[in-house]
Amino acid sequence: MISVYINSIKVEVNEGATILDAANKAGIKIPTLCHVEGKTPRGACRVCVVEVEGARTLIASCCTPAANNMKVRTNTKRVRNARHNIVELLLSEHDGDCKTCNRNDNCELQKLARELGIEDVRYQGEKTAKTIDDSTPAITRDSGKCIKCRRCVTVCSEVQTVGSLFPQGRGFQTTIGPAFACELDGVVCIQCGQCAAICPVGAISEKNHIDDVWAALDNPEKFVVVQTAPAIRAALGECFGNEPGTLVTGKMVTALRQLGFDGIFDTNFTADLTILEEGTELLVRLKKAIVDKEKVALPQFTSCCPGWIKFAEHYYPQILPNLSSCKSPQQMFGSVAKTYYADKIGKKPEDIVVVSVMPCTAKKFENQRPEMNDSGLRDVDYVLTTRELGRMINQAGIDFNSLPDDKMDSLLGLSSGAADIFANSGGVMEAAIRTVYEIVTGRELPMENLHIKPIMGLDGVKKASLKIEGTVKEWSFLEGVELKVAVTHSLSNARKIIEATEAGEVLHFIEVMACPGGCIGGAGQPRFTDDNVRLKRIEAIYKEDEGKKMRKSHENPEIAQIYKEFLGKPLGHKSHELLHTGYKPRV
Repeated sequence: MISVYINSIKVEVNEGATILDAANKAGIKIPTLCHVEGKTPRGACRVCVVEVEGARTLIASCCTPAANNMKVRTNTKRVRNARHNIVELLLSEHDGDCKTCNRNDNCELQKLARELGIEDVRYQGEKTAKTIDDSTPAITRDSGKCIKCRRCVTVCSEVQTVGSLFPQGRGFQTTIGPAFACELDGVVCIQCGQCAAICPVGAISEKNHIDDVWAALDNPEKFVVVQTAPAIRAALGECFGNEPGTLVTGKMVTALRQLGFDGIFDTNFTADLTILEEGTELLVRLKKAIVDKEKVALPQFTSCCPGWIKFAEHYYPQILPNLSSCKSPQQMFGSVAKTYYADKIGKKPEDIVVVSVMPCTAKKFENQRPEMNDSGLRDVDYVLTTRELGRMINQAGIDFNSLPDDKMDSLLGLSSGAADIFANSGGVMEAAIRTVYEIVTGRELPMENLHIKPIMGLDGVKKASLKIEGTVKEWSFLEGVELKVAVTHSLSNARKIIEATEAGEVLHFIEVMACPGGCIGGAGQPRFTDDNVRLKRIEAIYKEDEGKKMRKSHENPEIAQIYKEFLGKPLGHKSHELLHTGYKPRV
């Protein structure tokens, strides 16, 4: 440990910590526009400059290691003037109109300018060249708003290891984007949207589908239903000033009714359906491997996350047979809404519009995949992010925080606590094990409060094993088998687990989520999302699960009903036709 003095406050930090780390520990805020928590410091924006005793020039605190007995001042006149000038220069070339920008009042550059007291920009010079890239289904880029902070470069290259975005050129001519001035659809991009989530301004954002949804709601010939993902209920409240992790399920349902949706359902219903299909698929693979001695694609990987699927298609096509053939819960919902549900309510499938509210931008890509039309139509018509739903509620003049609680509609709205935890990294795995273990043994999972603690939390790679003992007759071949599972989030960590299995590590089932923390950290969630926010949302989701009497997917009576009346059985002909798909390598 070393001692550092920040504004005369003594703080002890580990050797190797930066000045910014020391200031954060001391509770002193140093502004920054380029810093990404836990990643390589870039020192690109220079907003975080501080004065260090003995140093001739101001120092960038985010990339300067603290030294023992170092004395740092963060708010001297020299520092304030430097920051003021730096932000003015950024504003002078920023081609943005706050009045019409979707980041207005949620823009870090705008907020910093206010904090620094900037009321006029003295430097009137050339603006950054403006080009709009809306070539992909999920992401829109506006180069004129880019302040070249390089956060998107960091998250794309270090967190997701995709590398779609790079700095190109020098000085004022520098641009951030795909190589050779390509648009995003001309390079490998998994549409995860983490670049949009971390952008401090409005240079990268999700593609806006709000107008399309309003048009559907205004069309009297359309029956518009909406599904909400489990992660939404722990984050939507942030759009209206609530603390991260505030559960707003009931208010969300009421708001959706007031917006005019004809049916309000829960993606959790098809999360429960996913567990029955995916769990059965795992058991079938294990039986073929153990009993029939067949060469089977194990480990089985989850397939709920479209960013992860696209990543595998590009970078690891050899493991595509290992992916579960299950569609994601979003797409399963669209399939059953335009078949089973349409028949139940006497509507033509072509008159039903399915809208999803998701924490994810890649879902906007997923719903347009050519594989996702097994109902005879596009399974899901439009995808809104959590942020977009928040904007729609504001557009409608709804006072969200004063709304009473309401419940989801029946038939596709009932779900278990196991479905709630799909939102968290490790949740899909835990939900699957709750059901698979009980099916195989006839007993409840022998874990405290049904949670499998080794796979909870924010560690990048989490592993657990569970010895199966006391099986029922049908599954006796699994007696004594040690089921080995792994959970990972962020695609840099996915690479580690894939490479471990290819090197010979034995695992049976692996959950992969592209976004840090899982869906609760999705790129469509309210900004800004750091680990503190992720942990609060995770806690709220577990609270939602623990508050339900029904906490296992196979106990859901509406799931039993849809199998009895329509699907037949897990992995049966009808469910295989509507709920499963396959993937091909991408160049």
